[in-house]
Amino acid sequence: MASVSIHNLCIRFGSNEVIKDLNLDVIESEFLVLLGPSGCGKSTLLHSIAGLIDVADGRVEIGGVDMTWADPTDRNIGMVFQSYALYPTMTVERNMSFGLRINGTPKAEVERRVTRAAEMLHLEPLLQRKPSQLSGGQRQRVAIGRALVREAGVFLFDEPLSNLDAKLRAELRRELKLLHKNLRSTMIYVTHDQVEAMTLATRIVVMYGGKIQQIGAPADVYEKPQNLFVAGFLGSPAMNLLEGRLLVADSICTFRCGALTLDLTPYAFQGEPSDGLQVLVGVRPENIQIHAQGEFQAVVALIEPMGNHHVVWLDFEGKALSSIITGALDFRVDERVGFSVDSSKLSLFNQATEQRL
Repeated sequence: MASVSIHNLCIRFGSNEVIKDLNLDVIESEFLVLLGPSGCGKSTLLHSIAGLIDVADGRVEIGGVDMTWADPTDRNIGMVFQSYALYPTMTVERNMSFGLRINGTPKAEVERRVTRAAEMLHLEPLLQRKPSQLSGGQRQRVAIGRALVREAGVFLFDEPLSNLDAKLRAELRRELKLLHKNLRSTMIYVTHDQVEAMTLATRIVVMYGGKIQQIGAPADVYEKPQNLFVAGFLGSPAMNLLEGRLLVADSICTFRCGALTLDLTPYAFQGEPSDGLQVLVGVRPENIQIHAQGEFQAVVALIEPMGNHHVVWLDFEGKALSSIITGALDFRVDERVGFSVDSSKLSLFNQATEQRL
């Protein structure tokens, strides 16, 4: 296992600057997830760590050693791509051991590593099969195993589960989490899937436009987004946003949006709140409770059954609000209901800067 440090990284494709002055420290043994929409630069960043893309400026260190211009084979990394890229004429065992064999690794050591990786990934019964005889999930396990046998200091994953169906993705997510727990290796994982990020990561790096928007533990990034992009990108349904203004009088701060007034006394402002400031209040769907004693009124516009919970969409003064309800529902579509908002779980953003207050 090894740490990874990126200093003032710049990457350009022609005149297009994809990443500019990016700094990131990956702690030894952590599972770091690079999360963001397509085109945000997360795969480009991963490929620069792997040495597959030349950098325009900056430095990449692996294990404290400058690897900016080192050959990929000298970086002590194992990489798993979105496509399985298995050799179709080779067995599972030969696919996993190919890199070791061409590097001249002793036969006994090759067998030891392949056996260990096969046990960890439950591939023992499949070692003599060829890729055409495997399911998609099994092929991806082989691709992961091929990286594991390198016993590298850092493992890089470039959206490895995106070609699998939902059930297989869930199964392999669990296996990757257990794999990290057992190996304690440094893992850097790229995805646009927030569920993967939330379930796998020790820390999440949210990226947009080639820049890091926020770094933190999954719970911190979800509960305390630092800007509007992070607030809207994480969560399904997305965070509810209400436009309004702050009212500050006698050291008491409230938020007002039409008929909705929220007491902001529990809120931890990062600076002194200003009276009359135009803001956006963000509230997660699970923090809107629908009940008869609710202090606000809305109309049920839509109900989405999700198995173990329901997503209920409310029409509040022409604004759509989502609420997550577990258990049985005692209301129907088009019915008027009461609801309340958990003021201790709010996020406030300056409308002008879109940054957290």
